[in-house]
Amino acid sequence: QVQLVESGGGSVQAGGSLRLSCTASGYTGSTNTMGWFRQAPGKEREEVACIYTGGGSTYYADSAKGRFAISHDNAKNTLYLQMNSLKPEDTAMYYCAAGSVCPLWVRPTIWVIYWGQGTQVTVSS
Repeated sequence: QVQLVESGGGSVQAGGSLRLSCTASGYTGSTNTMGWFRQAPGKEREEVACIYTGGGSTYYADSAKGRFAISHDNAKNTLYLQMNSLKPEDTAMYYCAAGSVCPLWVRPTIWVIYWGQGTQVTVSS
């Protein structure tokens, strides 16, 4: 079992920045990728970014490219998402995920094994 606990969400004005963190505990040997999804009210959950925890290869959704940066600290078992130039449309619940491939969602299959409980990000205009 792996437990994922997110932190770092909050409210920010458009153009601002936030850094999300996700700390993994338990047996993490069953997964080799971690990522972030988000879901806004009334919208489908979407994958934002993911990373291979062993090699650092990354994936970004088009909406995240150039503004968000994903990273992983192996020593701390912690995943980060640095979000810059935030827009109101980035408002959503952000979920940490751990799985086996990157991207974690290759339609129609979501290759997520573990989910965090989510952290809310609200961007005001």
